[in-house]
Amino acid sequence: MILADVRHRLTRDDAQLAMRLISRGDDRELQQCEDALRERGIDALLEDPRLMPALLAAPQGALASYPLFAYVAVRHALHEVGEENRGLADYMAAILIAFGDKGRAERVAPSDDEHYDTLAALAQDVDDADARRSLLVRAHLGNYALWLAGLFPDFIERRRWRKGGPDLEYYDEMGKRGFQLAADHRLAEQHGLSALYAMAALRFEVMRAALNNVSDRLLFPNVHTPERLMRQVATGFRLQ
Repeated sequence: MILADVRHRLTRDDAQLAMRLISRGDDRELQQCEDALRERGIDALLEDPRLMPALLAAPQGALASYPLFAYVAVRHALHEVGEENRGLADYMAAILIAFGDKGRAERVAPSDDEHYDTLAALAQDVDDADARRSLLVRAHLGNYALWLAGLFPDFIERRRWRKGGPDLEYYDEMGKRGFQLAADHRLAEQHGLSALYAMAALRFEVMRAALNNVSDRLLFPNVHTPERLMRQVATGFRLQ
């Protein structure tokens, strides 16, 4: 089960690197970072607007751990689209880290033998007789929709225009459905996940838009197509 726990995985080394990147070798800035860390915790560093540009531009940025980079990229992308919920940033970063393992995006759990390559196939199993697997399938429907529509929107739009595939709105609806079904599951309440899933269902389009920005800028920065432009304009209108 994917949990919103990336911030808790960050280490002292992550905090030290963040301070060095923000301070850029300035002793006064470094002292201010240390004061902020002591007084406000690591969020004072993670949410500093200078950190993300430094991770990308400074040579030391290449030393960042995957949890640090993933969380900061998502947190700053969410901020750009007006979302300040740290729990959502934590959960989205956890999805990126988990699905980075080969084949993990197509399975509801690392040990699960079933592979899913469509959202429709997942939707058929949301009422699995095994209660735990039912929850995993429901959450995975949301996770997988967010992963695909968030990081690979150009592929989805290109397939829609050329082969009549489903549009991004379909992924939004399926993702919201998955998270809401997960929120309503009795085991989600027992695990303390109902509120997180409900928020993910409510803010799915915002989460997807944030990941679209991560994809456009970091994964596929040199794509300039009419499909991308139309998608960006349409997303902007929906978020207004």
